[in-house]
Amino acid sequence: MARLFIDGEAGTTGLGIRERVLPLAGIELISLSDADRKDERARLDAMRSADLVVLCLPDEAARQAAAMVESLGDSAPKLLDASSAHRVSPGWVYGFPELSAVQAASIASAKKVSNPGCYATGAIALLCPLIDVGIIAPDHDISINAISGYSGGGKAMIAAHEADGGPAFEIYALGLAHKHVPEIISYSGLSRRPIFVPSVGHFRQGMLVSIPLFLDRLPGRPSGHEIVEAYHERFAGTLRVRPPAGISAAEIEPQARNNTDLMDIFVCANSLYDHAVLIARLDNLGKGASGAAVQNIALMLGLPDPLASHKELHHA
Repeated sequence: MARLFIDGEAGTTGLGIRERVLPLAGIELISLSDADRKDERARLDAMRSADLVVLCLPDEAARQAAAMVESLGDSAPKLLDASSAHRVSPGWVYGFPELSAVQAASIASAKKVSNPGCYATGAIALLCPLIDVGIIAPDHDISINAISGYSGGGKAMIAAHEADGGPAFEIYALGLAHKHVPEIISYSGLSRRPIFVPSVGHFRQGMLVSIPLFLDRLPGRPSGHEIVEAYHERFAGTLRVRPPAGISAAEIEPQARNNTDLMDIFVCANSLYDHAVLIARLDNLGKGASGAAVQNIALMLGLPDPLASHKELHHA
């Protein structure tokens, strides 16, 4: 049995990981009492006895916890950080198994892995395959628009939306310096900083990430079908990929992947106007957080992939 300690188990992501881990064979969960969760000695003892520690903490607390783990030297357990503290840090492997053909193996052999951000997961999935094959140039002007359920916004946002008369919709991070942008640049292959505009809707969970494109401004003036083929080639057997919809495409709502660890990719293209919109749909608490963490936990502990039964190429 592999021993797992979730530091920050009582938070939204920690609870989601615990819920997903409990049914899995081969994992023994180490838990602390409410009184011991903030006791540094108790936490360090739990870390020392674990094979893998998962950090579900605010960024600064995650940095401090990572230092505690590293203080154990050669006996230190493996480390998975679900915060944004280490996503572009040297020595940390990015925990997006579908990023490349070798990424899952890199995660499996790593001592330190950083779980991706929810918005970044969608944006990188949309951009990386197209940049890799030259459909989008690394220095292309990119704008990313996204909407998430309010559950990813912390206690204050959750309370505001669950109160009577909560906000219907909010655009935020209008300083244009959202913390997910550095990892989007680092792992998508972009060399020019994109404009990223996140928003929150009045629903608990679910996410859409969308990127509009002028196809006639891209190298080779690709069609929507060529873009879809690039996604099929990259993600065959790992993520659901949907072919391009025409001008009469149905609306895409953000909650269809809730309570799953799957992600859909849509390409909505109009050849008459040379316009396209790339869309990723995922659960911000699933593939965007806890579900991705459990994928990485399984890889790091040498356990069967918990999503293996869902890895299919889906045609809409």
